[in-house]
Amino acid sequence: MSLDGAVEMREDPPAGNGNGNGAVTVAPPTGRPSYGNRRLRLNPNTEHKPERYDDLEAELDPSIFRSLERHLPPSMLEAPRDSKVQFMKEIIARYLSDGERTRRHKEYRQKIMSAYQPLHKELYNVHPTTFFVPSFVKAINENTEESFRNIMSEPSPKVYTFAMLQPTFCELLLDEVENFERWVDAVKFKIMRPNTMNKYGAVLDDFGLEAMLNKLMEEFICPISKVFFPEVGGSTLDSHHGFVVEYGKDKDVELGFHVDDSEVTLNICLGKQFSGGELFFRGVRCDKHVNSETQPEEIFDYSHVPGQAVLHRGRHRHGARATTSGHRINLLLWCRRSKSMLQQLTDDKELLCCRMYFFSMAVCSECFLKLAGNLFPLFSIPDKASIITL
Repeated sequence: MSLDGAVEMREDPPAGNGNGNGAVTVAPPTGRPSYGNRRLRLNPNTEHKPERYDDLEAELDPSIFRSLERHLPPSMLEAPRDSKVQFMKEIIARYLSDGERTRRHKEYRQKIMSAYQPLHKELYNVHPTTFFVPSFVKAINENTEESFRNIMSEPSPKVYTFAMLQPTFCELLLDEVENFERWVDAVKFKIMRPNTMNKYGAVLDDFGLEAMLNKLMEEFICPISKVFFPEVGGSTLDSHHGFVVEYGKDKDVELGFHVDDSEVTLNICLGKQFSGGELFFRGVRCDKHVNSETQPEEIFDYSHVPGQAVLHRGRHRHGARATTSGHRINLLLWCRRSKSMLQQLTDDKELLCCRMYFFSMAVCSECFLKLAGNLFPLFSIPDKASIITL
């Protein structure tokens, strides 16, 4: 079966307590031209009248985009503004060092933290009994694979769903986000959006929830990831990017086919009343095979339920169908690790067959078939379906 469109890698600005290692676009969606291989003009086109970028929600001053637009290649000058903005952001990102990006983002966050007054201060520290449903708290306290499986469903290989958040917590967090957005509008502050694919929503780490989300990852998600995602270092997650996304009328409507910039992604519906917006999953792939065909056994659609969580690999290809009515808001936590899994496997002294077991889970089916064929030509190679479900 063919894909629903080419896959993108979701990017994000430096956020959370990580290093902001945003990934690049893997492939443009069907029908969208690619400008990544075009060069800037050495001398500005003085006859070209740049567009205005005063309404652009970006960390950089609008005048930078106006000036840079005069240097765009001729084929870009008549492109839609969104395409020009994306191209210019990619150019700028190449010339900003990691240290400079971190410094700028730290200053940006400090401006918010020094002025924004939280509405519900109890949200800024984890309170398990008021945040989580009893079944989730019980499973975490017992901290065994059996206790986790008792509260989880695995409707598709490596996609786990479970009840997690109390309705009162969802309501408080929605109130806090709405309060932050009202403050942003009142003071005319331009905020960073969660990533390059979502035009609505907010980065929770930017207005004080970083410590709470870090504790959520370390004490509640890591124990689960250690059991269910060892192939991507589920026990060594050490940074995150936490944000909310909004869908509905006058918001984002749908989300294109993509993979996340994370090892493990936690996705929780907060509410409100809505129709549509189903997640669709299409199997795990590496960068090389991110646009390869979907196998029938990899197809899975999931309907959101407020308070219920979905936990999956960041490399698990997915998207969100159109929210056809109402207003849907989701909490996302991209959980990451600083040490590569390949380095971890190389560092240890395990036998090759043990490493192959982890590789079979960590890489996509296309890569494992080729790897297994090269290393073990004398052995029979399992079919794709059996590898996908490993």
